[in-house]
Amino acid sequence: MKQKLLAVALVSALPLFAHAQSSVTVYGTLDASIGVENNDAPGTESRTVVQSGTQSASRIGFRGTEDLGNGLKALFNIEASIAADTGGTDSNLWQRRAVVGLQGDFGTLTVGREYSPIAAVAAASDILGHGFYGSSLVVFNTPTGAQPRLTRRLSNSVNYKSNAVSGFTVGAAYSTGESNIQDGPTGDLAGVSLEYANAGFYLGAGYHQIERLASGDDKEYGVGAGYKFGPFEVRAGYLAANPEGGNNKYEQANAGVSYEVGVNKFFLNYNQQELETGAKGRGVTLAYSYTLSKRTNVYASYAKLRNNDLGTFSLTSPANTIALPATAFGADPQVYNLGIRHSF
Repeated sequence: MKQKLLAVALVSALPLFAHAQSSVTVYGTLDASIGVENNDAPGTESRTVVQSGTQSASRIGFRGTEDLGNGLKALFNIEASIAADTGGTDSNLWQRRAVVGLQGDFGTLTVGREYSPIAAVAAASDILGHGFYGSSLVVFNTPTGAQPRLTRRLSNSVNYKSNAVSGFTVGAAYSTGESNIQDGPTGDLAGVSLEYANAGFYLGAGYHQIERLASGDDKEYGVGAGYKFGPFEVRAGYLAANPEGGNNKYEQANAGVSYEVGVNKFFLNYNQQELETGAKGRGVTLAYSYTLSKRTNVYASYAKLRNNDLGTFSLTSPANTIALPATAFGADPQVYNLGIRHSF
C-alpha cells in the first residue's frame, strides 16, 4: 500500500518537476523623449516632437527555455515594438523577433524571424549601439524608390550561431523568399558571419547574398572593430550594399568613442553615407546618459547631417527617421532630444 501511495505521489509531482526545469521571462524597454527637429527642406521649419525610441526602441518581449537534459535546451523568443508616445505598435505584432529553437554544445539553432548575420556585426561595431540619431542603424532603411540597402531581420529563416571557441563565433542564416514563379528569382538570402571577442577587443565580418533579380544576386557585406580600455571605448565599422545593376552601390562608415565615469557616459560618433552616384552625407552625434538606477537613465543628444549637392540622406534613430523629400538635395537635417529610458 505504501508503495502504491509513493508511486501516485511521484506521478502527481512530474508536472512540478517539468515546470521547475523551464522558465519564461517577460522583459521590455520604454523610451520616450521630447525633441526639436528640422529636416532643412524647402518649405519646412523646426517642429517640437514627443517620440518613442530615441536611445532604444521601445518593446515588450517574452523569452523562455526548457531543459531537455544532456545539455540540450529548447528556447523561444517573441518581441513586439511599442510606441511609447501613442501606445501603438507595428502592423505585424511580433515583427522584431519571433523564433523557436534548440541550444546545446553544438551552438544555437533557431527558426522564424531572426536578426541577420550582418546585423550582429553592425551593432557590435557602433559606439551608439544603434541608439540615438546618427548611428549605423541607417544602413537598414531603404528610402522609397531607392535601391535596396542592407538586411537587418530575416523572415522565413533558419539560423545558426556557434558557441564561442577561443573567442571566435560563427553565424550562418538562410531565409527563403518562398517564391514559386518558374525560372524567376527566389528572393532567398544566404548569410554568414565571423566574430571575435576577447578582453574588451572585438572584430567582426559578415556577408549576405540575395537572389532578388533573375539577372544576378545582390550582395551585402560589412566589417567592424572595437576596443574597451578603462573608461574609454572605441568602435568603428564599414557596411555596404551592392544591388545587382550599375551605379547602385551604397556605403556607410562610422567611428565613435565613449567615456564613462560613475553614472555619467558621454558619446561622440561620426557617420558617413555615400552612393555610387556621388551623393554623400556626413553626420555627427553628441550624446550624454545619466544613470539613475540599474534599469533607468535619462539622456540628452544632438545630431546633424550635412548632405552634398547630390545627397538627400536622412537621420535615423531606433524608431524614427527625419527624412528628406527626394528633391531636397543638399538639405542638412538636425535634431535635439531629451529623454528617459526604463528597462524591465
